[in-house]
Amino acid sequence: MKYLLFLGTVRDSTPPKPARLGLRVVRACLNHLQEFQSEHEVELIDPMDYDLSAPFKPHFSYAKGQAPKSLDELAEKIKQADAYIMVSPEYNHTMSPALSHLLNHFGSSQFSYKPSVIVTYSAGQWGGVRAAMSMRGILSELGCLPVSAMTNIPKAQEVFTEDGDFEEGENVERWNTYLARGFLQLEWWAQATKQHRAEIDPDKVIQAFKKDPSQRNAPEKS
Repeated sequence: MKYLLFLGTVRDSTPPKPARLGLRVVRACLNHLQEFQSEHEVELIDPMDYDLSAPFKPHFSYAKGQAPKSLDELAEKIKQADAYIMVSPEYNHTMSPALSHLLNHFGSSQFSYKPSVIVTYSAGQWGGVRAAMSMRGILSELGCLPVSAMTNIPKAQEVFTEDGDFEEGENVERWNTYLARGFLQLEWWAQATKQHRAEIDPDKVIQAFKKDPSQRNAPEKS
C-alpha cells in the first residue's frame, strides 16, 4: 500500500529551537515505518515543495488540464494513496495553518474512503494534543477518517535527533509501542478500505456534491 506523510510546518526560523522541529518527527515516523511496516511505500509531502501563493485557488476550481503542474501531481498522489499520515504542530490551540492551507486546495474526492492517522508534537509539555482535536474535524470532512489512536509527542526536540532517531536515554521500546498503535490501526483500516473499494466503487453508490454547497442542505419544509 501507499501512504502519504504530510508535514504540517513551513516555519524555518527560531526561536524556539530547533527550527522545523517537525522534520525530526516525520523522520522518526519514516524510521518506524521502515523498520516495522517496510512492505508499504511512504512518501513525504512537504508544503515547502509547493508554490501555494495568493490568491487562493483550489485544485478543483481549475478547468481540467489548467491547474499548475505541482497541484495536478499532488492531486494524483492523493488520489492514488491508500492512507494518510498527518503531522502537525500546534498554533494557538489549533492545527498548523500551513497544513490546513495545503489540504484546503483539494476536495474530498481525492481523500474519501481512506483512513488517516494524526501525529502532533510540540516543544512544550502538551504534545500538540489541542491541534489534534481540530484536525479530526477537517480530516473527517475530507472523508479520510482519522483512526482512534492519536500520537502526541511533547518536547519532541528532547525525544528525537535531527535524523529522527531516538535521543540517548529514551525508552525506545516504549516509544515504538506507542507509535505502533496508531500506525497499526492505520494499516488495518487501509487494507480494509482498499479491499472494499476494489469490490464496490463508492462513487457509484454515493452521490458526490459537485455543483454547489447548497446540495448539502437538508430539504426545506414544504
